[in-house]
Amino acid sequence: QVELVEAGGGSVQAGGSLRLSCVASGNTGSNYCMGWFRQAPGKEREGVAAIDSEGTRSYADSVRGRFTISVDNTKNNLYLQMNSLKPEDSATYYCAADYAIIACHSPTQDDFSYWGQGTQVTVSS
Repeated sequence: QVELVEAGGGSVQAGGSLRLSCVASGNTGSNYCMGWFRQAPGKEREGVAAIDSEGTRSYADSVRGRFTISVDNTKNNLYLQMNSLKPEDSATYYCAADYAIIACHSPTQDDFSYWGQGTQVTVSS
């Protein structure tokens, strides 16, 4: 079993930056696919960014060039650096992970076995 805990959400004005973090604990592994999803009120959950154990990164078109996903050397800490934030980025952000996948590219929700509880990001205009 794996536990994911997010942190770093908050409120910011448009154009500002936030850095989300996600700590993974438990039965993690060297092979992984980890990602960030978000869900705004009344909307479906959507993929934001993902990274795998081969170092491949993928981003939603809406955030490419503004957001950066990364993991640290322990592979247990996932980050999402969010720059040039827009009001439409406001949502609850979720960390997700799976350790049975060696590589992933633009993964869907079904590709992940483990989820965090979510952290709220609010961007005001």
